[in-house]
Amino acid sequence: QVQLVESGGGLVQPGGSLRLSCGASAGTFSTYTMNWYRQAPGKQRELVATVSTTGTTYYEEFAKGRFTISRDNAKNTVYLQMNSLKPEDTAVYFCNARSWFSSNWGQGTQVTVSS
Repeated sequence: QVQLVESGGGLVQPGGSLRLSCGASAGTFSTYTMNWYRQAPGKQRELVATVSTTGTTYYEEFAKGRFTISRDNAKNTVYLQMNSLKPEDTAVYFCNARSWFSSNWGQGTQVTVSS
């Protein structure tokens, strides 16, 4: 089991940027596929981006060209850089760690994009 804590959310104007961080407690961080999900009010939780154990990335269509997922295994941390933010990006963003044996979630961090 890995403990995950997100940070970096907040209020930002349309067109602005935020960088979310997710710190993991486990020393086996490098063995997990890391994901960012988000959930807006009244909507289902959806995948945002994935980074594999080898650094391969995947983005949902809405995130392509605007968001960047990365990981720093030495710091047991995964990041989500979000640029050109839109009001429809408003959601609670969750960090997820997936292995063959488990799926763990952080508590989430609120991102609000509003003028």
